[in-house]
Amino acid sequence: MQPENAHQARLLTSLRFNGPQVAAELAAQVSLSRSKIGQELARLQELGFVERAGKAASQGGRRSGLVRLSRRLRFIGVDIGATSLDVGVTDGRLELVAHTSEAIDIKDGPEPILGRAADAIDKLRAEGHLPALDGVGIGVPGPVSFRDGFTVSPPIMPGWHRYPVREHFMQLLDCPVLVDNDVNVMALGEMYCGLARSVRDFLFVKIGTGIGCGIITGNRVLRGSNGSAGDIGHIAVHDTGPVCSCGRTGCLEAWFSGAALSRDATALARSGESPGLQELLGERGVLTAREVDAAMRAGDPQALGLVRDGGRRLGRVLAGLVNFVNPALIVVGGGVAGLGHPLLAEVRSELYRRSTPLATSSLPVVLSELGERAGIVGAAGLISDHVLGVSPA
Repeated sequence: MQPENAHQARLLTSLRFNGPQVAAELAAQVSLSRSKIGQELARLQELGFVERAGKAASQGGRRSGLVRLSRRLRFIGVDIGATSLDVGVTDGRLELVAHTSEAIDIKDGPEPILGRAADAIDKLRAEGHLPALDGVGIGVPGPVSFRDGFTVSPPIMPGWHRYPVREHFMQLLDCPVLVDNDVNVMALGEMYCGLARSVRDFLFVKIGTGIGCGIITGNRVLRGSNGSAGDIGHIAVHDTGPVCSCGRTGCLEAWFSGAALSRDATALARSGESPGLQELLGERGVLTAREVDAAMRAGDPQALGLVRDGGRRLGRVLAGLVNFVNPALIVVGGGVAGLGHPLLAEVRSELYRRSTPLATSSLPVVLSELGERAGIVGAAGLISDHVLGVSPA
């Protein structure tokens, strides 16, 4: 089910971004006569895309009837990370209806992970959150051939190379499905519902188990020729250094990511160089960004040093992107972004120092406010754009 012509797609785009409207307002936006707008809206109602929504406020005469996107529209967003699986249901305007989350290990392979995603969808259906299922969007933590719907040589996803993720879900759920890189869908989430709603050109940087960057230009995702655009975690910041998951040395991701931070914090704790981290290590055996954050806020200088070093390396890489892409905003998200403003301060300092004054004269660098919802909303938005024929403004 998709709109039948460009007029219908433009009407759905307006209703998606602007909410309920009267027919006269919609007609003016798409340059249709009163009779033609009535025909198109009637057809969209038959197709299940729109519904009547009561009367508009009085303007001194007879009150006009409002039209809105159907409240029965439902889209699923699946955000698969290296260590987490988030599945959510949204309505046509991407308002989150329900959400479930669980821990996973992406190395378990595609069939177990996709099976758990399908189980989560079944659970949401059983709870009554899916009166219909109009499409599924999926984000995965590796390069994706967007046209083909499968991952391509993902460094941290053994067994996923060219696995037909899109076809798997289309056969299982009998609805439209699109698959993209997880950072791209998080960037879309920020564009639809986050801090970048009014920004046409921005970067979304995810710092999690790995590091990636969603590049939005003119309200569209820059994916590159084979889906690897924005893979900044594998930009070398030193000629030598720790071995990265990609097999090279000196990559940003090998120096500063959730996995790298865990490695370095645990090493400091075991060596006794950081009493704060040593105390937190206890019986855990390994530390995460959460313990580094706790030690840093308790005044541990070694923990703060890890954060500062990582922030400077990230800022150095972002400076090159800023000089090249000239974004209007940088949004930082992902689990390691929970380190907050001490991390952001180092990123900003290095970025502003190394970028041209013109490119950074009015460039905010901010923390995401959507958190884990960014990937769900972005994935749902990706597929709803496809189903509704929506074109970002």
